Amino acid sequence: MKQPALRLKRGHETARTHPWIFKGDVADASDVEPGSAITVVDAGGRFVGRGFYNPRPALCCRILTWTGDPLDAAFFRRRLDAAVALRARGQPQGAPTLCRLVWSEADGLPGFVADRYGPVVITQCLTLGMARARAMLAKALTDIFPETSVFDMDDPHAAQLEGFSAALGWAGGSGPRTVRVVALARDRDVLDAFSYTAGFACHALRGGARRAVCIESSPEAISAARQNLEINGFAAQAEIRASNVFDELRRLERDGTRFGVVVLDPPPFARSRAALDAAARGYKELNLRALRLLEPGGSLFTFSCSHHVSDTMFEEVCREAAADAGVRVRVAERLGQAHDHPVLLSIPETRYLKGLQLEVL
Repeated sequence: MKQPALRLKRGHETARTHPWIFKGDVADASDVEPGSAITVVDAGGRFVGRGFYNPRPALCCRILTWTGDPLDAAFFRRRLDAAVALRARGQPQGAPTLCRLVWSEADGLPGFVADRYGPVVITQCLTLGMARARAMLAKALTDIFPETSVFDMDDPHAAQLEGFSAALGWAGGSGPRTVRVVALARDRDVLDAFSYTAGFACHALRGGARRAVCIESSPEAISAARQNLEINGFAAQAEIRASNVFDELRRLERDGTRFGVVVLDPPPFARSRAALDAAARGYKELNLRALRLLEPGGSLFTFSCSHHVSDTMFEEVCREAAADAGVRVRVAERLGQAHDHPVLLSIPETRYLKGLQLEVL
């Protein structure tokens, strides 16, 4: 029986090295159920690869394999085994219990992300095809880590774009209520902006910080932050402000509040190239306000998780922010992705995390 096929236009063959295929690259495609597997061929009918096809978004197909492998349970198990082996490389105890376990295209599973937090693996499906393969992925993960529970937490924006309902809950019906993580940090007062569940604040307080102020607007995240601080024993040393970060930074500046460390870890400001100008303005405003809140010798840890924002652009924005803030800063370190977020040279989109540690002179 003839397999469903997607034929590329002549001259649109970057799919031989990059897994993304846009509608403009497609000459024609079989009429298949959205999210189904499809064979990709070039203009001459020669095999290119196999991936999941969804005619709804502009990015309509992502190649999972450049060989003839069927996209079945065995395929997903092999890819997950390889991802785990990569994280375990050079680790005497195997794969770390706290890491990005699967990073989408960089691990040959475009549209799927998994993070390990001790006994819990949190999964995120970014495409309809991966959402349809969710059961196979969860089964493979629990086979690899028998004592692990899988929690599905899809990105609502991606789910809406792809046309599926974002999952939020335990894959097997139940799991632990909390997961505790301890790390090291500096001995200073800390401002954790876009604090989410107060991860940075907990790390700082565990390392001996005097106090932490967290800014977060999501009620669900604030509730989890309070629990996180309490189970780590830091509820009395932390203050959570339920507020818009931009507004709160201005308020803190007016009050003359100063910190030894400020952390800026916002959500993506640029989900598309069209949003770059607005993103640049947002990053500049944030960093300008944060720099004005630092005491002499203080440190700003500032990050961007928008892959459309280049390192050069992000650094230039921070440079402009420092100039407008009227402060002199030193670049103590340029920050990037750890080894559990592998980067493929042929897929620049796999490199999206970037940051700077800046010190006020």
